[in-house]
Amino acid sequence: MNENADTSQAKRPDIDLAEVERLIASIEADLTKVRSGSEGVDALRSEVDSLKQLLDSDSHPDPVHDRLRSMHLLLDDLVDDAIQGARYVADIGRMLGM
Repeated sequence: MNENADTSQAKRPDIDLAEVERLIASIEADLTKVRSGSEGVDALRSEVDSLKQLLDSDSHPDPVHDRLRSMHLLLDDLVDDAIQGARYVADIGRMLGM
């Protein structure tokens, strides 16, 4: 069983923590432009804050990897919601002759 744990760890790619810090700064800047209240946006803000704390604490890459995976899922859901909203906007615009 210990071999399986080692194998699953070996599958994880190395993470460039400096790149993660730049990404988090960009996401955080974008989140300042978004209103609170959306469950997904609030969850993403929480993940960004948690990831920033991990990066500031010189944490081992595994927890950083886990937080990035969580953020990936949250962002994927938010993009799905945004695409759905964009379709409605396009439909309304078409109905209005725009």
